Amino acid sequence: MFDPVLRRLIDPPLDRAGAWLAGRGVPANGASLAGLAVGLLAVPALALGWYGVALLLVLLNRLIDGVDGPIARHGKPTPFGGYLDIMCDMAFYAAVPLGFAFADPAANAVWAAVLLASFVCTGASFLGRAVLAAQRAEIYDGKRGRKSFFHGAGLIEGSETIAAFALFCLFPEDFPWLAGVFAGLCFWTSAARVIEAWHLTTIGSS
Repeated sequence: MFDPVLRRLIDPPLDRAGAWLAGRGVPANGASLAGLAVGLLAVPALALGWYGVALLLVLLNRLIDGVDGPIARHGKPTPFGGYLDIMCDMAFYAAVPLGFAFADPAANAVWAAVLLASFVCTGASFLGRAVLAAQRAEIYDGKRGRKSFFHGAGLIEGSETIAAFALFCLFPEDFPWLAGVFAGLCFWTSAARVIEAWHLTTIGSS
């Protein structure tokens, strides 16, 4: 929801950073994998109750994720690079709830599972929407930055997810209800995308 607004603010400095890194031979795919490695370190940090460290790792992961695309554009972008980028994003998003489940299984495990289920739905609705857009030859509006494939709109997108992760780390004792609320918003987003897809392919084409 907030991605288009935030993109206008963060894309110029990220593009400059990507150009600088590309000029020094940093590979975009290497940046994607490095970002995932950093993000996965949040799992043991959360399991040990190091919530401040976990928050720093989450933010660092997002920073690195923000430059891999610009590195590719200033170097040699490939279809595999876009695939690897989204794959790393999905793996990172799944890792954070897992870390909270390890931190306090009795209190958090069920809600972490619910949150992960909602992420499966949002991920499927997001990628399925991209496939549908490719089949219909839809043109991406670019509001969410330059992307390697179609990025459909939704109530919950990257910005909201990172804000939720930050709240989880800042208020770990409230994870169960925070995760429940956020999962509900993710399910809502998935349903809205399904309705949009149905409208486009059924009503819109009639």
